[in-house]
Amino acid sequence: MPEHATITEAFIASQTQFTALVDFAAGDTAAAMDHADLEEQLSSRGRELLRQLYQDHLDLRARRERRLTALTDAAGVTHHRVEAGHQRTLATVFGEVTVDRLAYRAPGQGNLHPADAALNLPAEKHSHGLRRLAATEAARGAFDEACSALTRTTGVVTGKRQVEALTVRAATDFAAFYATHRQPAPAAQSELLVLQVDGKGIVMRSEGLRPATAKAAGQASPKLPGRLSKGEKRYRKRMAEVGAVHDAVPVVRTIVDILPATDAERAAAADGPRATGKWLTASVTQDAASVIAAVFDEATRRDPDKARTWVALVDGANHQIERIRAEAATRDVTVHVLIDIIHVMEYLWKAAWCFHTEGDPAAQVWVHAKARQILAGKARTVATTIRRTASTRKLSATARKAADNAARYLTNKTPYLDYPQALAAGWPIATGVIEGACRHLVADRLDITGARWGLAGAESVLQLRALRSNGDFEEYWKFHQRQEHQRVHANRYAQDAIPQAA
Repeated sequence: MPEHATITEAFIASQTQFTALVDFAAGDTAAAMDHADLEEQLSSRGRELLRQLYQDHLDLRARRERRLTALTDAAGVTHHRVEAGHQRTLATVFGEVTVDRLAYRAPGQGNLHPADAALNLPAEKHSHGLRRLAATEAARGAFDEACSALTRTTGVVTGKRQVEALTVRAATDFAAFYATHRQPAPAAQSELLVLQVDGKGIVMRSEGLRPATAKAAGQASPKLPGRLSKGEKRYRKRMAEVGAVHDAVPVVRTIVDILPATDAERAAAADGPRATGKWLTASVTQDAASVIAAVFDEATRRDPDKARTWVALVDGANHQIERIRAEAATRDVTVHVLIDIIHVMEYLWKAAWCFHTEGDPAAQVWVHAKARQILAGKARTVATTIRRTASTRKLSATARKAADNAARYLTNKTPYLDYPQALAAGWPIATGVIEGACRHLVADRLDITGARWGLAGAESVLQLRALRSNGDFEEYWKFHQRQEHQRVHANRYAQDAIPQAA
């Protein structure tokens, strides 16, 4: 039979459906509909037409599949027995279809299906197209909403657990993609290389809590049923560690640019270094040390020769500073660690209320003056002044607690408060990038009302949101599909050699 005749015969069902769709569109029923009803009908019927076209194509491939004498699997076992008629279901973006293919069998071994490898079929029922839709929708909103979006878009009904599983599978290659595949855009050696890290708590299901938190939750006994009293904690959160790397052209500034005192100074103030080439990562399963290591990996990819100026901005947490210093020593790179000025000012504001009544405008003047001194490199002097003021006013230990905390913070963190050097060199001194990342990657999705997360679901959503924020999702998806082909198919054959199925 001529090839064109075989093709025509293979797509009879599709052609019949297309003719029926044209007849509907030209008929009286469609003519009586308003545009919304017509739109809905064409969408549903058109999707069914595409599903049938997909099915007809698969059936044609099945008829054309070349029968081989034998196949050898990765364990070196030869599959001599060949059986036709082996089917599997595939849920696609158009609906469910059936894949018919040859099976190569051997006693005690799993079947080999070279046609599956040619199609790069997933291990599970749902297609890569559905997996991608699930990943997109689940990263955007709640899993329940993702289920509705998938059904609305494809007509395929999926459960919440299925969508979560597809999302987890979609993010499988996140670490491998950034470790081996992605290459950052080049930057000039004169540009700063800025590293930022922070953390944000996520409400977890009990099995997802870290052991110490789970133990504390089990021991907690609230004074009031259904409500926390002062000082009590719910012990239901696990910290998501967030990291960022970006480039920035240095911008030399002065204290007046940071804290202008008059309208004229405010109008003339120079903007800080602008972040470019932002890269974000986040993890709720990995600890801070692992995320900071990933941040250094990205920085090293950008500056393998360590020729640029590296600046790390932190909020002052000791463990962050210790891990940054340890990574820098291990990699033999100089990193200038600087504490975010905003966090410093938060301590000053708390101290201010030890000396001023709530709402007193003089408190703002006091904070402004002390912050300017700190920007001038006089953190220890400010700490001494705060302690002396508290003592002179004979404040009680309770009344001066915030002042003592601020003084202690400034004294202990002085090595990381070298703002004169930072401003003169044009470095950023605020962690706006990582603060925004914590809000965008974590809070906007994982901190929605009523959400309680499992580890796998939270981790995959964080990673997918990071990919989209970095502008890497499209490239990642191509990489992910290649990795899936290797895992699901190529690894099953001798020397990864998959024969042509057609």
